[in-house]
Amino acid sequence: MIYVKNTLLLFLILLFSNCVLMEGAGRVLDGSVFAEKNLAIYRANVINGISSELELFIVKNKNDEQSMIITIKKFPMIKIRSSMPDDDGVFHLLSFDYLSGSTHGWNEYSMQMAGSGRLILKNNAVLEKIEEIEPIQITNGRIQRYDTRITGKDAVSALRNRNERISALTEWMITANAPKGQEINEFEKYWKPVLFPEMVSEKDKPKGWNQPGDKKQKTEDINWNTSYTERVFPEEFHLVRNSGTLLRDWEEALYWIYFMYEWESIKEMFTQEIIFQKIK
Repeated sequence: MIYVKNTLLLFLILLFSNCVLMEGAGRVLDGSVFAEKNLAIYRANVINGISSELELFIVKNKNDEQSMIITIKKFPMIKIRSSMPDDDGVFHLLSFDYLSGSTHGWNEYSMQMAGSGRLILKNNAVLEKIEEIEPIQITNGRIQRYDTRITGKDAVSALRNRNERISALTEWMITANAPKGQEINEFEKYWKPVLFPEMVSEKDKPKGWNQPGDKKQKTEDINWNTSYTERVFPEEFHLVRNSGTLLRDWEEALYWIYFMYEWESIKEMFTQEIIFQKIK
């Protein structure tokens, strides 16, 4: 009976918890939450560019190898990992780690990164800047979709395909003169009616989105307005939207879309000097 109650509790946590809780559940289930030890923690508040709290962690893994991790409070789904600074303070980016969930499950991946910076570690930590930050390729990852867990090559292939779609989508979104620097709920409220007018209430639908003579295509119980697709979206998105693939990306990877939309602002933030105060 206790086992049944515990199982039910875990299911409810996975189903109803927010992004942070989903991330924690994912890490506990796979054991990665216990994989590294924090040796020191530094904190900074950035007011130029993205206003957010940053934390810098010096960590050690089970092989006694040390690295640095930077997290951004506004984007809790990502971690930027680098080598330790050398005697001159120079360090190199190693990977970009992503983990975020939805009521369907979660996406988790590690992407190789290019870029280098200079950080001086004393009582505090002074990050002078990070230059030429660029993602390279997703190297590993996992997907939890309802009761199905996808790992290995299948997961990497699916995540790379999703990354290509999200990259193309956010590049198009950025050209639309839309607001930047929004919180996640503001971002969702602004973009969902544009991307999926079929999925929002009448009062939130874009004006004139449905016009006389518009063609429709029913896919997975959704009657997509394919004429709206053609009027609003570049040709490369027509099949993706009308097939429901774009909606699945939105439902399963909203936080991924959000941070990619703000990626240039994140990069810009690291071009300035940031002073971290040691807190542990």
